[in-house]
Amino acid sequence: MSCWMPGCPALSMCRGLAALPITCLERAKDLKTRLGILLHKPELGHRIGTSSKLQLGSRRRDSSREVLEWRESFDQLLKSKSGVTAFHTFLKTEFSEENLDFWLACEDFKKTRSKTKLASKANRIFEEFVQNEAPREVNIDHETREITRKNLSGATSACFNEAQAKTRTLMEKDSYPRFLKSASYQDMTKQATSCGMSKRSHT
Repeated sequence: MSCWMPGCPALSMCRGLAALPITCLERAKDLKTRLGILLHKPELGHRIGTSSKLQLGSRRRDSSREVLEWRESFDQLLKSKSGVTAFHTFLKTEFSEENLDFWLACEDFKKTRSKTKLASKANRIFEEFVQNEAPREVNIDHETREITRKNLSGATSACFNEAQAKTRTLMEKDSYPRFLKSASYQDMTKQATSCGMSKRSHT
């Protein structure tokens, strides 16, 4: 929709978006889609003013900041849903995504409250990731594997703690540093930095 009224907030917002680098606009594609829907509704078009601009900019800043925070610590990466997704995609290129999948399965397992479900989930996780020749066997030592096997006899939410900790340490010391040096993450940080600098220049 074209806005012909002088000083129309929708028009000024469109000009502001057009001035941003393409990378910033791509990273905020879903936000732009929502914004486009609003701008095409006559009854809502003129309600988009300063508050909406601030909200849009804030979300972009949050996204860029989050990407940069992943390099601060492995914990920061695991706390971020998009960070976990990016890390999982990287692990696939190294054929080691089972380590993260096991860690995530353990996190979900610890939230289980039903004793019946706890036991069935424990067996399923053990058979898929821990036992010898498991379809997606994780790289843990024999002692940890046997401790985990014994824990299954009286499954509690903590029965995978040792195996999960070993897998986490392996990812943190081995896969995580390579992820930070990967071309995909380097590209994301460049985009995040570029967007951050562009936003500061437009404020």
